[in-house]
Amino acid sequence: MSFHTRLATLALCAAITAGCKAKADGDGAAPVSTVPAAASSSQTGQQRGGDEAPPSDQTGGFDGKRAFAHVVKQVGFGPRPSGSAAIGQLQEYIQSELTSYGCKVDVDSFSADTPVGRLPMKNIVAKIPGDKPGIIMLATHYDTKLLPNFVGADDGGSSTGVMLELARLLCRKRGAYQVWITFFDGEEAMKEWSDTDSRYGSRQMAAKMAMSGDLPKVKAFLLADIVGTRTPHFKREADSTRWLVDLVWSVAKKLGYGNIFLDESTPVSDDHDPFLKRHVPAVDVIDLQNYPGGDIYYWHTPEDTLDKVSAKSLAITGHVFLESVKQLQAK
Repeated sequence: MSFHTRLATLALCAAITAGCKAKADGDGAAPVSTVPAAASSSQTGQQRGGDEAPPSDQTGGFDGKRAFAHVVKQVGFGPRPSGSAAIGQLQEYIQSELTSYGCKVDVDSFSADTPVGRLPMKNIVAKIPGDKPGIIMLATHYDTKLLPNFVGADDGGSSTGVMLELARLLCRKRGAYQVWITFFDGEEAMKEWSDTDSRYGSRQMAAKMAMSGDLPKVKAFLLADIVGTRTPHFKREADSTRWLVDLVWSVAKKLGYGNIFLDESTPVSDDHDPFLKRHVPAVDVIDLQNYPGGDIYYWHTPEDTLDKVSAKSLAITGHVFLESVKQLQAK
């Protein structure tokens, strides 16, 4: 994923790699294969002590092991930048999984002009009906940064695994409002993060929803990005909608995750921006310790491998998102 701290991180990102993102300081589905044949012995994804996911009956039904298995599957495809053959395999996998959960799946195929040429991209949306007008959107990006040997286990893989598991739980549950679970293509910059080179999928979807008249129906937009790190620290994203941040962080504290969802803030540029700019209430849940020496020192490096991702962290994130959706459905 691509995130820069608005000021200091911009310089830092340039030092790390050209083109980093702007980020700041149903049951009954077929079981998911846990380790693809292509996974190397160093990426088997075995969990170290303290990283085992809690039982799903302790996390509202969310299965951290299943979410982790989705991360393993993604990494097995190799690097997955927009327009690649590998991302095509992942697109088929996402759509197949969503369909197996009973989701209604919409795919928006589009082309984007990028610094490396015109690329085909796809936004994939699982749409769950509701009983009255209004949409609750959950979102992730599934592409990986265009870097040699970058498989994006945490940056792209972790949040996509969480959203697939959320879809399994939510697709057969009709609520008061519709729930759209969205998988964005093209979040990563092809060269250098900017308003024109990044967030291709979310910019496409926000504009399309504005044209169709669906955008004003969105009651809340909840984005997950880099949520699998073994020692997660989620700070409040400074530009996110205050009441929605308060709701998610309050849920996290009630669930016992106050030491993970911190009462500190930092600005982040991410896939929620195109929606915030159009006055959609939005929040970004992301681990921002993305700098050398920080918790995710592996950000935008070939070190972003399966051993960096914790099934426990995925379960915590999924639990908070599930409970937040319940509260939003009750509003």
